[in-house]
Amino acid sequence: MSALEASLLRLAHAVGEPQRELTILAEGNVSARLDDERMLVKATGSSLAASGPDDLVECRFEPILELLDDPTAFEGGAGDARVAQALMDARVDPAAKRPSVEALLHAVVLTSGAEAACHTHPVAANALLCSDRAELLVAGALFPDQVVVLGTRSLLVPYVDPGLGLGRLMRHELRGFADRHGALPKVAWLQNHGIFAIGASPAECLRITEMADKFARILLGALAAGEPRFLSDDVLDRIDGRDDEHVRRAILDAAH
Repeated sequence: MSALEASLLRLAHAVGEPQRELTILAEGNVSARLDDERMLVKATGSSLAASGPDDLVECRFEPILELLDDPTAFEGGAGDARVAQALMDARVDPAAKRPSVEALLHAVVLTSGAEAACHTHPVAANALLCSDRAELLVAGALFPDQVVVLGTRSLLVPYVDPGLGLGRLMRHELRGFADRHGALPKVAWLQNHGIFAIGASPAECLRITEMADKFARILLGALAAGEPRFLSDDVLDRIDGRDDEHVRRAILDAAH
């Protein structure tokens, strides 16, 4: 087992721990970019908590991206069968397990500049994402450590059923975010669905997921107590640009 496979499985096992309330059953997914042509992604139906090396499927990006780019590809009926076949054709090993339909999302994220991704359904985040207050998740930051790990901006993606449409929408939203802010978001909040941690390694994706969950829990508490009081833009810029915070980020990156 390679170092990247081991790191990806550590991520899967961590976010799959039931007491974290991030995923249950076969929910969620993890992935990592192998090179410009391939990725590792969890197989459909596999539990994150119990994932093993055989549950990581090596897939080529090209068949998935070709499907996303094809204007004749659609969802429903024969369209769904075509999506499923494209995912099976993307496998490097024809005997490997079937990739999750959310491999479409992972391919989009990993070909947009990320090295790893983690998709979970945190209870606290989904409580907000399934409400009329979801926009507060991208309204700002509530505490300094949130800025250190998640940055000053994040992305809220409108609800679309998982599959081809969501893959296309995610690609559009990520491109727009990068154009506006000069980089990808650390976290994408999917309305009525869950979150995507977008990082430079599986270890960073775990930190992002943990901090996004903490932020959602604190935001829920602030709403229960009254109205959240977000940090001002001046404070955000100061925290984001402080030398000691850059040092903290470097130490976190080097710790895994």
